[in-house]
Amino acid sequence: MRIELKKFGEILISRPAGREAYLAMQAYILKGIKRDEPIEIDFSGVKVLAPSWADEVITKIDRGFENVKLLNTKNSSVQATLETLREYSELKI
Repeated sequence: MRIELKKFGEILISRPAGREAYLAMQAYILKGIKRDEPIEIDFSGVKVLAPSWADEVITKIDRGFENVKLLNTKNSSVQATLETLREYSELKI
């Protein structure tokens, strides 16, 4: 399963928007997916990623699934946010 974050916008910044995105993913993308099924989160096309948005989406996916892989994370905003989540939200990926 590949989740393309650009479908939620190029600038992903607020906690409420992240919460809404995660609820949409739960209802339409992640519904029925087994905990051990591989999930790829693709950051291509994302220009800005804020820790608050990512905490609502990336951290929750990481906690809910065992086999999560991150793709196209070379953007400096994405890298900084992932570092922040690893330090403060116990992100494991």
